[in-house]
Amino acid sequence: MAVELSATFGTRGTEAARWAPPIRWVSGAIFLVFGIGKFSEHPHEVDSFDSYGLPSPDVFVYAIGVLEVVGGGLLIVGLLTRLAALALAGNMLSAIVVSGIGEGEVLPSLTLAPALLAAMLFLLWVGPGRHALDSRVLKQPSRAPR
Repeated sequence: MAVELSATFGTRGTEAARWAPPIRWVSGAIFLVFGIGKFSEHPHEVDSFDSYGLPSPDVFVYAIGVLEVVGGGLLIVGLLTRLAALALAGNMLSAIVVSGIGEGEVLPSLTLAPALLAAMLFLLWVGPGRHALDSRVLKQPSRAPR
């Protein structure tokens, strides 16, 4: 029997999958904005990272900025969605622990970061949903029966 992947490649066959595109777009845009802020407000971000006790805060800010810009962009277009969601979930977990719990920074580390972590876990579970490049790029050709 030949198996062909549908346009919703990589998604769970649940009602939840219909929420994947808006969650990808909104969270991707948030990550993109915050990632750009790591570059446009670099001195301020370095001061924050330094106050958290992170090693090499200057380099750390650039690394997180790249992760958020690239990861956010990948979410928006729906490419490598689960990989991007996994990396960004780790980023949000770190923000919650280091700046939220460790430093008591409520906004955004104990408000937005948990919401984004939940969104990334959701995308890991259901996949990219419809209108994602994953469905086109990762589409596998059907195999002929043996």
